[in-house]
Amino acid sequence: MKKKIVIAITGASGSIYASLLLKKLVQLRDQVAEVGIVMSDNAKDVWRFELDNDDYTQLPFKFYAKNDFMAPFASGSAKFDTMIIVPCSMGTLGRIAGGISDDLITRAADVILKERRKLILVARDTPINLIHIRNMATVTEAGGIICPAIPSYYSKPQTIEELAMTVVNRVIDLAGLENESYEWKGI
Repeated sequence: MKKKIVIAITGASGSIYASLLLKKLVQLRDQVAEVGIVMSDNAKDVWRFELDNDDYTQLPFKFYAKNDFMAPFASGSAKFDTMIIVPCSMGTLGRIAGGISDDLITRAADVILKERRKLILVARDTPINLIHIRNMATVTEAGGIICPAIPSYYSKPQTIEELAMTVVNRVIDLAGLENESYEWKGI
């Protein structure tokens, strides 16, 4: 069964993760029925700053304004399976943990949680304080998955993109999509 996925991009540093994930979702389109994307204004600024492009405008997915509460995934009846927030700022994480649905990103996350569907937050900040840890615990207890943007080195990545892909591949696995990627075999 093909998945309906919401991708939210916040203004945390780490636009490379969102870029690589979206490109990978294009490659995995045979497993995906629909992708809806919402970006904060800060996310657009950070993307341009970090990646020196606005390639997100060229993707074959539908974009929704951050305050478009008429977007399909603002309601559980649209049956989106998975929401991935990548990168996820600590402010967004805190609003989700507090149940504050003040924009489409936090509303969609609230919907995904209340419908008991898969919410994956690619947290991208360091160091983290006790408030962040408690917010992560709250979201986890509500059914969300915290997947910090911490790359792995088992595959011996040679470029920044390969290093970032170790996180993206993990997110794709968590979303339940079939994906060819490095698998740890032990030493």
